[in-house]
Amino acid sequence: MRYRVLGGTGIEVSVHCLGTMMFGAVGNPDHDECVRIVRTALDRGVNFVDTADMYSAGESEEIVGKALKGRRDDVVLASKVYFPMGEGPNRGGASRRWIVREVEASLRRLGTDWIDLYQVHRFDERTDLEETLWALTDLVREGKIRAFGCSTFPVEEIVEARHVAERRGLMRFRTEQPPYSLLRRGVETAVLPLCQRYGMGVLTWSPLASGFLTGKYRKGRAADLSTGRAALAPARFDPALPGNAAKYDAVEELAAVAESIGCSLPELAVAFPVAHPGVTSVIIGPRTMDQLESLLKGASLTLDDETLDRIDAIVPPGADLYQADGAWRPRVLTDASLRRRPVADRAAAAL
Repeated sequence: MRYRVLGGTGIEVSVHCLGTMMFGAVGNPDHDECVRIVRTALDRGVNFVDTADMYSAGESEEIVGKALKGRRDDVVLASKVYFPMGEGPNRGGASRRWIVREVEASLRRLGTDWIDLYQVHRFDERTDLEETLWALTDLVREGKIRAFGCSTFPVEEIVEARHVAERRGLMRFRTEQPPYSLLRRGVETAVLPLCQRYGMGVLTWSPLASGFLTGKYRKGRAADLSTGRAALAPARFDPALPGNAAKYDAVEELAAVAESIGCSLPELAVAFPVAHPGVTSVIIGPRTMDQLESLLKGASLTLDDETLDRIDAIVPPGADLYQADGAWRPRVLTDASLRRRPVADRAAAAL
């Protein structure tokens, strides 16, 4: 396993990062197997583990804590905060109140005194970035976290956070965690180049496009929409819907590329983001030991220029054929009232 420096932190992390979203009730409820998955990954050279407070409502962090007993000093541990952790107000977001409270809960569940990389899971429109950065800076000074980053932030907010940090003398986001795959290449347009300019580390998620690149969903085959990610968002996977035709066509062409270079489609998918100069580490999120072995099998795969050119011809650089599950969307797109003037004020001329 190769290692790369995480942004300007000086911390070396493996090019594959073990994601643990599928540990616990949402994915694999067998704690013993999940612990074996973590320890097997560590034995294979992975030293970077990513979790979050909201994964299986904290259960994932508890499992990771069990797995890291006796090996904590050798692991770069990342977790995240933002999504609601229970009913009622003030139990989510990026306010100082919630961050300070929830980091303590994550430390307890993880059974550790510090978190190496603490990330804001999504952009919080309700909270000033200054408020968030002050809270995270204080946590670094207290020794509870070593560095902090953001996840799936819009590029303009990454820029604004940098400016706020400079104006206020605060520590800055050291990393960004965006979705990036063969079918979702939008981050190549601005997010990845900006992170390179700012010297930010990048750990990408969903290289298999929420399962679309596992080989399970192929053109001309019946798709099981009752299980896995397809059950959560069947409209994204249903081959009968015209909007999905481009994705299925691309998968067939990408599968042909994989076959021609002697690898599987998942191996091609995981190797693809590794090749980008702006990417530090690629998060792989196995649910079972077999899935871990399958993903690690392609760790040594090198994509040459000819192969990358063929991929570019199928899915052009910067193109998004797939909307990642859980990707952040601004309220100006989800709340119609923010992009519509009052009816009486919509005409160019007064009546």
